[in-house]
Amino acid sequence: MKSSYKNDDVIILLKDITGQVEPLDSSIRERFIQNGTHYSEMLPKEYPPSPEYLSAYKDALIRYKKITAKAVAVVSDKIYKSKNNVPVIVSLARAGTPIGILIKRFLEKKYDISVPHYTISIIRGRGIDKNAMNTILSLHSPEQIQFVDGWTGKGAITRQLEEAMKDFPNVDAGIAVLSDPACVAQHCGTHEDFLIASSCLNSTVSGLISRTFLRSDIISNEDFHGAMYYSEFENDDLTYEFIDAIEAEFDYSYTPTDVQAEEYSAGLEETKKIAEHFNISNINFVKPSIGEATRVLLRRVPWKILVHSLNDDEHLGHIYRLASEKGVAIEEYPLKNYKACGIIRKIADS
Repeated sequence: MKSSYKNDDVIILLKDITGQVEPLDSSIRERFIQNGTHYSEMLPKEYPPSPEYLSAYKDALIRYKKITAKAVAVVSDKIYKSKNNVPVIVSLARAGTPIGILIKRFLEKKYDISVPHYTISIIRGRGIDKNAMNTILSLHSPEQIQFVDGWTGKGAITRQLEEAMKDFPNVDAGIAVLSDPACVAQHCGTHEDFLIASSCLNSTVSGLISRTFLRSDIISNEDFHGAMYYSEFENDDLTYEFIDAIEAEFDYSYTPTDVQAEEYSAGLEETKKIAEHFNISNINFVKPSIGEATRVLLRRVPWKILVHSLNDDEHLGHIYRLASEKGVAIEEYPLKNYKACGIIRKIADS
């Protein structure tokens, strides 16, 4: 499908549904979701960031480009060793796509190898795109495949991958991410909940592609999952500003050491405690991690945002700004694995 990604960076296994689905405002979409419509059957209406928020994004990119580049180096080396030096990167659209490109570029430059990179859809509650998986497996050995995403929240996609790979038993369901505060990833750059700047924006840092879409009247059994191209944001596209800024910080001589997960507890347990504390019956309404809290502000209607500190501009400045723009309350809470957590409340309870 059409995107602003370079052909050499990624093969996009998605059906272009541009013009076939009318994106919806967050408030309308939220009501549909809470009344039983699956989120993948709609697309969110996106907007260019305000000048103030764009400034916060650019500041975040400058602050975190070095730690992001180091995390790419760490996880890339782990992938290289675990796949016997011949990995095939399969990133999960759309947040995983720029991360997959960075891993591909790092591996190719450091080890002088060719790394195929595909991006495909996986949808919580609906599963992975089997047609896309079959396409990849017609070209590559299942042992080569490494799934990639940006970060972990409470591990929902990790569990979805494990379930999906029951249909592809020779493919390792393990996922590689840059930040794994949930402590569920097979490979990670760090368990620290740090800000990956790409999580601050929607399509304008993801090749101008929407989140993925699956509805039977538009996506047939023979199709890939769908996505649309936001042509109206071409002048606002920051996809390669992000990718190139991180790549410029790569240290190919760096020899990473394994991060010890024993220092951390399972993020899902903390998420359950948060849900219990705030009387949230559906754990899917609790969105832990900086990345997830950011995304809930961008495309859902959150009740409040929990933060480990009200005075952490270094890590959470963009969240403070975005919450202020959206009129969402911020509350300090003793988070352990995470620095931020978004909470959605049932509309009936609001």
